[in-house]
Amino acid sequence: MLSRPLASKIILSLLASVTSVASASEPLSPIKPAEATSHKEKICAIYPHLKDSYWLSVNYGMVSEAEKQQVELRVLEAGGYPNIGKQASQLVLCTQWGADAIILGTVSPDAYHDNLTDWVGSTPVFATVNELTVNEEQQKVLKGTVGVDWYQMGFQVGEFLSKRHPKGSGETPIALLLGPQSSGGTKPVALGFYDAIKSSDIKIAISYWADNDKELQRNLVQQVIEQPEIQYIVGSAVAIEAAISELRAAGKTKEIGLISSYLSHGTYRGLLRNKVLFAPTDKMVEQGRLSVKQATSYLRGQPYEEHSAPMIEALTPATLKDQIIADSLSPSEFRPVFSVNP
Repeated sequence: MLSRPLASKIILSLLASVTSVASASEPLSPIKPAEATSHKEKICAIYPHLKDSYWLSVNYGMVSEAEKQQVELRVLEAGGYPNIGKQASQLVLCTQWGADAIILGTVSPDAYHDNLTDWVGSTPVFATVNELTVNEEQQKVLKGTVGVDWYQMGFQVGEFLSKRHPKGSGETPIALLLGPQSSGGTKPVALGFYDAIKSSDIKIAISYWADNDKELQRNLVQQVIEQPEIQYIVGSAVAIEAAISELRAAGKTKEIGLISSYLSHGTYRGLLRNKVLFAPTDKMVEQGRLSVKQATSYLRGQPYEEHSAPMIEALTPATLKDQIIADSLSPSEFRPVFSVNP
């Protein structure tokens, strides 16, 4: 938990930049002309990062829905899961901007368990993608959540492997590269995976944990493929994308199977080319849309589901459906958008 004096220093250092949030460092997107109305709701969205196409796809869903709903959207990103202090300061920046609602993809489930209102005051908060746990006092500002149970994402991955290697089929060593050990959805993914492989011959020979940074994950993949016994790499999309190229360079593409714990543009291409065997999708684009719909409905006094989640879909090279992909991934030409002003 951050102390108020420390928080004040962080905030003061950042407030000077609040008017330039959508400046050259975070370019504005071209938007369609909108009809003038008496009031445009202002929604501020904060992501843990925009390092991979998962959150890029969430961004696409939010931007497209903000344009459709004719609401003003401002987007900030914390730069990585370790950055609790930076994200807390961004919550304050959202309130300084005058946000009517905040959509929060938290860097850690319990980062604001006891102090969410210290950062947002009475501004309504809507958790997106990542689980946000708060105490009873903080519940008064948490007005909705969007996101699947990441335990089920991990369970589906483990179930896929368990069916390929049931008990008695012969020990099958794998490497696990799921990302940061205690941030985002990594912990529930791991728990679901462990439970699904209990009655199988899957053996976790190596487990490495690191932030979902391309170079960090690439380094881990290089260490893994030096081990001769590994038959599968199960990892985050960032790790699996790195593994595709590293296995090709090492001439081991046919020796080690790749399984991603979630979908990305790179793992989708891997599925298309039979380089990736399996990836579940929690439909990131749809989650972005649902979060904006949720916040907008609340602000307009309209009924909405307080807890909303897409259906998890299991993807293999043989089960790629266009609509599922459209609900999951942003268009290939899409780049991050930090401001929508209808």
